Amino acid sequence: MLLFMRLILVRHGQTSSNVGLLLDTAAPGADLDPTGHQQARELVDRLAHESIDAIYASTLVRTQQTAAPLAAARGLDVRVLPGLREIPAGHEEMGNVATAYVTTMMRWHSGDVHARIPGGETAVEFLERYDDAVNQIAAAGHQTAVVISHGAALRVWAIARVPGFAEAIGRAHFDNTGFMVAEGSPGSWRLLDAVGFMHYGNDPTALSIDASQ
Repeated sequence: MLLFMRLILVRHGQTSSNVGLLLDTAAPGADLDPTGHQQARELVDRLAHESIDAIYASTLVRTQQTAAPLAAARGLDVRVLPGLREIPAGHEEMGNVATAYVTTMMRWHSGDVHARIPGGETAVEFLERYDDAVNQIAAAGHQTAVVISHGAALRVWAIARVPGFAEAIGRAHFDNTGFMVAEGSPGSWRLLDAVGFMHYGNDPTALSIDASQ
């Protein structure tokens, strides 16, 4: 069983919900829009230098659609893991005001790791299920795996689990099909690269979150 591996974590391509600034976090979620499909096709060339032996996606269709061109090019199946889904927006689902959603993550940073948006998750619950998904991928024995997931989930997990990630990106967020590359094993990841991030100005959520409580 190989645990030391290369992990490429990618945010999905653009959807109409992204364009409309909607909190679209529940399955099945919006399809990729034409731009998103183009981004998915371009991802094949952007990762052409990587030797990939597994591709994973969440239960939301936009991640599976993003993964499809890469999977076809490499002759691989897309493996779906529910634990890779987005941090749920709860009662704010499909709303266009993200204040409560972002504020909850700010509370996680400030130490209130049991805070939750109504109908959503705590930091402890989120990291437990996302860690479990990553651990399953590591335990499968891949040398290099691509994970297609979601912006908030990737950012919160990487800040908590990959040393140097927060410092590397500052206040930036994953852009559509932006990705990071980490190497190591569960509990011991090392950041190698971060590509495709966008900046929104002052953002206090770009800080470490300790959800070990």
